[in-house]
Amino acid sequence: MQKRKFIRSIACAVLSAGMVFGAAHAADTKVGFVYVGPVGDHGWTYRHDKGRQQVEQELGVETSFVESVAEGADAERVIRKLASSGHNVIFTTSFGYMNPTIKVAKQFPNVMFEHATGYKRTENVSTYSGRFYEGRAVIGTIAGHMSKSGVVGYIASFPIPEVVRGINAFTIAMRKVNPDAVVKVVWVNSWYDPGKEGDAAKALIDQGADIITQHTDSPAPLQVAEQRGVYAFGQASDMSGFAPKAQLTAIVDDWGPYYVARVKAAMDGSWKSEDTWDGLAPGMVVIAPYGEAVPAEVQEAAEAVRNGIASGTLHPFQGPLKNQAGEVVAEEGETIDDGILLGMNYYVEGVQGEIPN
Repeated sequence: MQKRKFIRSIACAVLSAGMVFGAAHAADTKVGFVYVGPVGDHGWTYRHDKGRQQVEQELGVETSFVESVAEGADAERVIRKLASSGHNVIFTTSFGYMNPTIKVAKQFPNVMFEHATGYKRTENVSTYSGRFYEGRAVIGTIAGHMSKSGVVGYIASFPIPEVVRGINAFTIAMRKVNPDAVVKVVWVNSWYDPGKEGDAAKALIDQGADIITQHTDSPAPLQVAEQRGVYAFGQASDMSGFAPKAQLTAIVDDWGPYYVARVKAAMDGSWKSEDTWDGLAPGMVVIAPYGEAVPAEVQEAAEAVRNGIASGTLHPFQGPLKNQAGEVVAEEGETIDDGILLGMNYYVEGVQGEIPN
């Protein structure tokens, strides 16, 4: 981890003197987006596409997108096609697009690339992500108050630090309210697969979970929760329309302001490679309205956590904290720093099961 922090610090130092690109008018600006799921997933990709639409509306530039692009060789082909067809700015919106983005960026040094949730940058590649774990601390607080069984189910996509970090933040917040509560995790190895997500929700409910949360993109888990009479949280988007009784709230990703700002920078010539990791305070992570099932006192508790994180008086990973094996990972008053969070590869106390290799 120290090696990774060192690499990131060197990258920042090099990039601080990086190139600044020339200005362009709206008529000369073409912006491309690469999506891992369909725009109708009502989750992750849907919210990125809402941001794309905001760019069009506010800046009057031409945008295009390619949806349901598999991570890997397929992504490289799509990214290269966008770059070779006159797109000045390209947003690649999934972790698995990181290496393809870097590879294509080397071949098109005058194109500005923006990669979501990754950590590799070059002079013409920026990175950005949301501190989704901050939202997980808010919904974990709600789960701690509202779970009667003390068992919460968590549907996870891929075992990358972003997902593990979210599981841990949720669990820590939940156990601050109910120290005996546990989280059961099912890994579906997909960002968007309604069938697998729905089956995972059913399996977790059968194991005693009375609240379901997810780091996958479809509303299927919420729909199962609604059918089975348990509660759930939306992911990346307000999904209450699919489960008005089941959804307690949702973590909403608001990419629009970032996309507008970065395209503006490309247009006025101030764009340069940066790393952005924003959360509740800047508004990149938003908590959806609370459902009718959430009592007033639980809403107040959740708001206290949300406001504390936003103001900087509360950190989701503040000690004392132990990992799943009972080893201390943060002492009393100590906060786990961003370097460790960015590479998090262990569960905290209260999470059942193992992280897949």
